[in-house]
Amino acid sequence: MGGTFEGKVALVTGAGRGIGQALALALAENGAKLVLNDLDQGPLEETIAIANGNPIAIAGSVTNPEIGQRLTDLAVENFGGLDLIATCAGYTWDVMFHRMVDAQWQAIIDVHLGGTYNVVHPAYQAMRTQAIAEKDRIEHPEPRRILTVSSSSSFGNVGQANYSAAKAGIVGLTRTIALEGAPFNILANVVAFGPIDTRMTRPRESQNERVGEAVQGIPESARVKYFSTLPMGRPGNVEEAVGPMMFLLSPQANYISGALLEVNGAAHIS
Repeated sequence: MGGTFEGKVALVTGAGRGIGQALALALAENGAKLVLNDLDQGPLEETIAIANGNPIAIAGSVTNPEIGQRLTDLAVENFGGLDLIATCAGYTWDVMFHRMVDAQWQAIIDVHLGGTYNVVHPAYQAMRTQAIAEKDRIEHPEPRRILTVSSSSSFGNVGQANYSAAKAGIVGLTRTIALEGAPFNILANVVAFGPIDTRMTRPRESQNERVGEAVQGIPESARVKYFSTLPMGRPGNVEEAVGPMMFLLSPQANYISGALLEVNGAAHIS
């Protein structure tokens, strides 16, 4: 895809780790100008240091209602607009529903569903304004793309009522944006991942990964049992996650909007 995104301005959240970082690096490698966000400054600086093109960035939680406007303003002021958005920020806080407390429910809803809204809403407004200005000169505005991240858990998953609800909500939000954005050539799609090898699916015992009180990862015994049920017998890697995202963000997907693309190694079929 060398040069596919030359000159495009891309906003990526969750860009300090995992899928978000890999996507940011792939976009930069293919010519995109990056506006990045991650909760933590350290991982964000690591991405900036290894990415092509001198990305600009803001650290902070996507639960902050002001973060999306700040990121959008950064794109417009530094690069003149915004072409691509990918919302990769998030984490899990798993617990059986009968033991879930309000804080666990609200935290995951806030970061996934609320965070997606906080970032996409002002960015969509900016894209729409750009498209309206173009419509005065050309029949069809340039395509602009919004890519959100859901999960196979959106279909229901034991111990993840909060995460499942948030990820299902993202699908509805994205498809509504696709309908409303179509007259302005704003394409909105969602990718639903099955197990991908990130801190959210690695053995809990072998890593010290937390987001606040939420311990990341899967207990080793449960992880082994779960992976044994997968048709391919393994999780996907971040490169296998990023490939479909790059396609949906590329000109090859100019007539795809409102789609839900499952990336799970056939796990949902079984």
